[in-house]
Amino acid sequence: MQLTLLELLSWIAIGVGLASSALIVVDTRVLEYHQPIKIMEFVWAVTAAYLGPAGIAAYRRWARPQSPRWQRRHGRPPARPRQIAILTGLCHCGAHCVLGVILGELVVSFSGISVGGETLWASYISDYSGALVVGVTFRYITSVHRGRQRMRDAVVNVAKADLLGVTAFEVALFIWLAISHHVTDSELATDPSSPVFWFFIQTGLASGFVVAWPATAWLVRRGIKVMPDH
Repeated sequence: MQLTLLELLSWIAIGVGLASSALIVVDTRVLEYHQPIKIMEFVWAVTAAYLGPAGIAAYRRWARPQSPRWQRRHGRPPARPRQIAILTGLCHCGAHCVLGVILGELVVSFSGISVGGETLWASYISDYSGALVVGVTFRYITSVHRGRQRMRDAVVNVAKADLLGVTAFEVALFIWLAISHHVTDSELATDPSSPVFWFFIQTGLASGFVVAWPATAWLVRRGIKVMPDH
């Protein structure tokens, strides 16, 4: 009975996350509240997938007013660059981790690799590596659009501006997954084909969002992490 309730809760949480993500996609692509930085439309949709209604609330409070359509109707919003930079940085790191988890779990599932006979540690290593690969890819794509096509620059920028935030996200996620696995004592908690696994990923990423906030705020205050140019 407890497992059935957990699976039901997992399906509900996943459904709410996907619906929240879809609402942001509709708002940016259909209603044309485009973001000045195009990749943020994707990043916000990914953020809502694990933060759910909280992601929508943050998007409507901070991101939607940055769109040209909103500003044509309401005027320019009050400038709060530091808060927006911190939130943008957190969402970026979270998107890296979400895509890293998906990439990492696909690698572990198809390769069957394990560490010490445990797939959990293999997933940790693969997920973290996947997040860094996604981060470098994001940075490289941005540099291509700006005319600087150097992979070394992308790696350096990730090491300076994203590594600390991504690591904080991932550590919080991994600790939460380990606790969840031992508390539930269920193989579903480590099975990517189970909704329970992705529910724990959602909640772990939400905890990572909170844990990574101080690190991201420190990077912004030091001028290491800045909002990208439009």
